[in-house]
Amino acid sequence: MFILWILLILGVGWALLSVLREGSSLPFSPAARESPLDILKRRYAEGEISAEEYEARKERLEQNR
Repeated sequence: MFILWILLILGVGWALLSVLREGSSLPFSPAARESPLDILKRRYAEGEISAEEYEARKERLEQNR
């Protein structure tokens, strides 16, 4: 019975460590979130929006700070 408790505690500890180690890749972690300006820059770099649209949206974002 004692060995079973030890194995359970080790299993829970291993699970917690693996979650904490991979925490930065979780979608809700702060490191995984892009700022609106970063998203705008990426969309412009990928050619999704024009230079004029980029500048207009960038100005609006900077006004809202």
